[in-house]
Amino acid sequence: MPPSLDWSVLYCAPPSAFATCLPSKDRQGCRTEVVGMAIRVYSSTLAQLRLQAEQCGCHGPGYATPLDAMRGPREKLIYVPCILTGTGTQQPDYLATVDVDPESPCYCQVIHRLPMLYIDDELHHTGWNACSSCFGDTSKKRNRLVLPSLGSSRIYIVDTGTDLRAPRMFKVIEPREVFEKCNLTFPHTSHCLGSGEVMISALADTLGNGKGGFILIDTETWEVKGTWERPGDEPPQGYDFWYQPRHNVMISTEWGVPKYFANGFNPEDLKKERYGRRLNVWDWTTHCLIQQIDVGEDSAPLEIRFLHNPDAAHGMVGCTLQSSIHHFFKTEDGDWAAEKVIQIPNKKVSGWYFPEMPGFVTDILISLDDRFLYLSNWLHGDLRQYDITNPFCPKLVGQLFVGGNIYKGGAVTVLEDDELDCQPDPFMIQGKRVYGGPQMIQLSLDGKRLYTTTSLYTPWDKQFYPQMVREGSVMLQIDVDTENGGLCVNPDFLVDFGKEPFGPARAHEMRYPGGDCTSDIWI
Repeated sequence: MPPSLDWSVLYCAPPSAFATCLPSKDRQGCRTEVVGMAIRVYSSTLAQLRLQAEQCGCHGPGYATPLDAMRGPREKLIYVPCILTGTGTQQPDYLATVDVDPESPCYCQVIHRLPMLYIDDELHHTGWNACSSCFGDTSKKRNRLVLPSLGSSRIYIVDTGTDLRAPRMFKVIEPREVFEKCNLTFPHTSHCLGSGEVMISALADTLGNGKGGFILIDTETWEVKGTWERPGDEPPQGYDFWYQPRHNVMISTEWGVPKYFANGFNPEDLKKERYGRRLNVWDWTTHCLIQQIDVGEDSAPLEIRFLHNPDAAHGMVGCTLQSSIHHFFKTEDGDWAAEKVIQIPNKKVSGWYFPEMPGFVTDILISLDDRFLYLSNWLHGDLRQYDITNPFCPKLVGQLFVGGNIYKGGAVTVLEDDELDCQPDPFMIQGKRVYGGPQMIQLSLDGKRLYTTTSLYTPWDKQFYPQMVREGSVMLQIDVDTENGGLCVNPDFLVDFGKEPFGPARAHEMRYPGGDCTSDIWI
């Protein structure tokens, strides 16, 4: 039998729990001299307890380390939100369960659909109630999927534990509770915390003005507790976030002001502080905003990823409108900095909305061994694989076009291209023409399969890919060469959301029931 331990305290207490009784000295108004020591004690305690957990065969959710996760089982199911918002069907968005087990008779099929309770929610990203941040806490289970609604600000809590193949509704957090307790709307990214809480980033106040706050939810009662950040520290915009407790840091990003981008992309909104430009650096212990890193006017830094190694002080962020990747890192003096390490050149075109077409880097992820960075260029239509063994100098090792706007014979003619000699062929798979470009991406734990869907956000889908809205999006599987680099479409894999019961749907972010490289954080 395992030893009698208060796992929830020892595993999930924040570093501040070790530091509250120690003398402190202000640094930049909110840091303390004891934080570093507290984190070292906290990390050492975690390591010892995790070793005990492994020895006694009980470990709670997730994996002890990212490399342990790479040795985990092959994915068999994927949960993906399917969007009917804006289609005129008057049907709610839903959570689809997709069978991705090649040994299953239902391979590449949607085997279950869980409808939400209202129409026009605009489901977007999803997250878990527990992940590897609470590995070793046997009282925790990864059995609730959190689905914030970008359009309605409603937050759905879905029970995946009772039946993995047929999730069911567990609870709904209504927008009014979020408004009254947080004065926030447009909830976006959700991450589970080591404390057992769930935190959701938000993009706006109740009037649609930019406001980068964080909604904190109690996972015992599933009630909104309030905001995570210190009052008055809200940045002007929000989007994604990632935390790295061993460096006492969280970094969040900025998309833009929702009351403008919710109507589609308008170049008149540029150079008016309506799109994001900052990485916002937070003290993880005190919840204070301690630094802002400018990555360029209207760059719109969206998806942010630390390296998975919890000791690492490096990460990557994708800047959508700038079509670039910035490497951020901790400096010798303890501050944080960012440098552009990848720039996707615009293509000069005719027959499009504007004379130049950006790549539009809308999603990125990092393999669990921290070796490869993957990104999607939603408008150009390609997926890219970079070796980031040296994060200061990524090397392109794989590229694959699976859609986009620059295909041969289309409305767009490329006049000048710094990368390609000719326009790519229209993308076809199993006799189906794919409209839209690669957008959300998810990697198998072993790094050998990359999944992609093609929908971004209803107003922008309608603007840039109206044919996809009419015909539905797809999910594709890309085979990955993890030795030398390289990407290749799996011709046997296609999930066509154009054939759904309530009409063509658009699939967005993907989650495995057992966790993945964009939801699990190690502390």
